Amino acid sequence: MNLRSLSLLAFFAAASTALADHIRDLQTQAIESKQARWGHWGTAPDNYLEWSTHSNRLIPVYTYGTSKAGEGVSLKSYQGGKSPYATEAGLKKLYGQVPEGTLNPAAPYFDQTNIFDLQKAALAAGKKHIILVVFDGTDWITTYQASIYKNQKLAFDSGRGTGLHLQDYQAKGTSEFGWMVTSPWCDEAELDVNTQKIVKLDETLRGGYAYKVAGSEPWSVPQDIPYLIAKSKLPGLKQAYTDSASSATSMTAGIKTYNAAINVGVHGEQAPTIAHLAQQQGYRVGVVTSVPISHATPAAAYSHNVHRDDYQDLSRDLLGLPSISHPQSPLPGVDVLIGSGHGVERAKDEGQGSNFIPGNAYLTAEDLQKIDARHGGKYVVAQRTSGVIGSEDLKEKNREAISAHKRLLGFYGTQYGHLPFRTADGEYDPTIGRKKTAEAYSEADLKENPKLAEMATVALDFLNQDSKPFWLMVEPGDVDWANHDNNIDNSIGAVLSGDAAVKAITDWVEKNSSWEETVLIVTADHGHYLMLDHPELLVAPPAQSAAR
Repeated sequence: MNLRSLSLLAFFAAASTALADHIRDLQTQAIESKQARWGHWGTAPDNYLEWSTHSNRLIPVYTYGTSKAGEGVSLKSYQGGKSPYATEAGLKKLYGQVPEGTLNPAAPYFDQTNIFDLQKAALAAGKKHIILVVFDGTDWITTYQASIYKNQKLAFDSGRGTGLHLQDYQAKGTSEFGWMVTSPWCDEAELDVNTQKIVKLDETLRGGYAYKVAGSEPWSVPQDIPYLIAKSKLPGLKQAYTDSASSATSMTAGIKTYNAAINVGVHGEQAPTIAHLAQQQGYRVGVVTSVPISHATPAAAYSHNVHRDDYQDLSRDLLGLPSISHPQSPLPGVDVLIGSGHGVERAKDEGQGSNFIPGNAYLTAEDLQKIDARHGGKYVVAQRTSGVIGSEDLKEKNREAISAHKRLLGFYGTQYGHLPFRTADGEYDPTIGRKKTAEAYSEADLKENPKLAEMATVALDFLNQDSKPFWLMVEPGDVDWANHDNNIDNSIGAVLSGDAAVKAITDWVEKNSSWEETVLIVTADHGHYLMLDHPELLVAPPAQSAAR
């Protein structure tokens, strides 16, 4: 073999290494063989696909602008002896009872409802900017796997961690780290969306957190692994894990409720959210999400409904239109709403009740016309348009809305209902997950949709016009979709996409505000149940790592 042939072989070998994608390979192999040495979802190490939904794991909370902010506007106000889990009275206020194994006088954790308390305290303290980032479905393990990928080594095995912006950024010494319980009041309820009534509350599976079997830290290895997915056989310890609606309601309205509720309590009462309270005090309010605009988490920022699936009515609340929950006196509506759901059409949808209108599942054509400024409505509308670069059009519509003293709606997405999924390597080419069919995006999908970080920046610029105070929720919702699909490639990519949005927010604060007048909370609504048996195997082999 001559030198030229050897050079060509070396070239193709190098090209092959550069094209290698370690996480994609791990994911594909795990799905095809239904097991993986590095980890699994659920309680069975030999079954990669055993579990595909939520868990009762403790959830990390990162805050910025809080450590020096005083009583109430600090995680210290809700930890240890100040935790609602430290006293019977605190637990009864949360759950209406003292759940088995849940009383912990030395609780290092707090509750999701304390996220509402912290925001309310920030509002009372006159903080000018209050921002809540909710990584849907992101527990400590999910963040850990993304950090391993980013670091290409096991840099930590407990605590705050390092490698991601949200872990490393200290906000000029004002950042704190803690963790919280996410369990709901109870699991399910029989509901009637047409009358907005709770027909029957099913309290056979109640909430709680038995720390002695589950662990006191998010990285703890539970003594009873089935406990965290409500499958414990220990007496009295079959306790409910939350869905996104109940958990978001806890963080935005400060109440425990049944799964599927959007700011509705267990007695059917409509609870005001932190956005409502802020709006009443003259704050602008906004919601940004990578998934449909009226999915559980963004809806819980502002809407009321007995069930999370009543999407069109949830959108009406967000946009200040008459809804099934507010037929005579509509809510004022948010100032800016940017998210997905564009292009998702349905002829019928039983979950939305008898007033469902065929067409877009989340925003009817009639409602869109009503709110459009071109037809006398309050919102300048930016929506996905063929051949138009989404990020540029959104910025242009933002300038138009500010100039015209109007509100802003951004409506984007793919046929799947969300923004394109970023994979671990930064591409947008998902491999197979539990569903066995990988999503595929066209060039138009990538061009005509802005990224979450771009959406967040536009929302911040809009809300900050005239230097008015504001409250904003940003949801990287695609992590949850990836974890439901048992897909680490999508999961890591989604965490990194969300982390980019967090960086965009902190960059904005440094440029336009300060950590004296801003409070940023970065957390998640619930966990899943990924178990990393050999996390070191997530690190790429040396040749692939060098190629990165």
